[in-house]
Amino acid sequence: MKVLFVAGDPKPERWTAPIRELLPEAEVYVWDANGPAVDADYAIVWQPPSELFERETKLKAVFNLGAGIDGLLEIPNLPPHLPVVRLEDAGMSVQMAEYVLHQLLEASRGMEIYREQQRERVWKIHRPIKRSEWPVGIMGLGHIGKRVACTLADLDYRVNGWARSDHTLDKVSTFAGMNELPDFLGSTRVLVNTLPLTDETRDILNHQLFSQLMPGAVVINVGRGEHLVEEDLLKAIDDGHVARASLDVFRQEPLPADHPFWRQPEITITPHISARTLRDATLEQITGKIRTHYHNRPITGIVDTSRGY
Repeated sequence: MKVLFVAGDPKPERWTAPIRELLPEAEVYVWDANGPAVDADYAIVWQPPSELFERETKLKAVFNLGAGIDGLLEIPNLPPHLPVVRLEDAGMSVQMAEYVLHQLLEASRGMEIYREQQRERVWKIHRPIKRSEWPVGIMGLGHIGKRVACTLADLDYRVNGWARSDHTLDKVSTFAGMNELPDFLGSTRVLVNTLPLTDETRDILNHQLFSQLMPGAVVINVGRGEHLVEEDLLKAIDDGHVARASLDVFRQEPLPADHPFWRQPEITITPHISARTLRDATLEQITGKIRTHYHNRPITGIVDTSRGY
């Protein structure tokens, strides 16, 4: 069994050493742009070059070092029948739930007000929130979206969930398909985007969508930067329909220093840290699946490339 690591890490041994420990029966190689083919059976990748699929023609599957596979699927010469396997959780969903909860509490509990009062040495207690006034809508009910939804529902927030297809979750009201999107938006004040990036979801966070949210809306985007029409968010803030936004992903990363988001006090910016890939958990999952696939047993996480997730 031959495994090829293709991730552009300047210190690939941080990954290849544990891969060899977890998969001792495998020969492990690091991608060399100027080297020959190694006739790999499996590739573990993050944003691989298109040359990978021209050179390595014996691949049985490719494993993505992340849950988002939109970049990989955009490679034009990705073999159409090559199984693409995404990362399933590996510690990311709990991080995402923590991040969303933090941003929700910042807004619903008015923590910024108390920080300002501390700077002014003011002791003033504001009325407790009514959770009924802060219904949350989760767009995308994959593994991460479900974890976020269930976490918030367990704290007695009213939670709605929307996805392309039907889902059932305890304590969460679910909506499916474009026909039910307006009802979902109309009952949502805090909108959380965890959708995968596909042709159908690109630019979905636009002014028309924002205008259907409840007044004083909060937008939290932890999906992809390409989901958001940036000018439309600024317009929705200017016209008062969106009160604040928390953004962790952007069309261009790092976010340019002259981008207007930096100067917008209603926008909280974080540098794509809502859910980091945890190396140990990631490699345990991927090497386990490689071994299983090599022995012709079924594995989970195979992407439906026609749907994009």
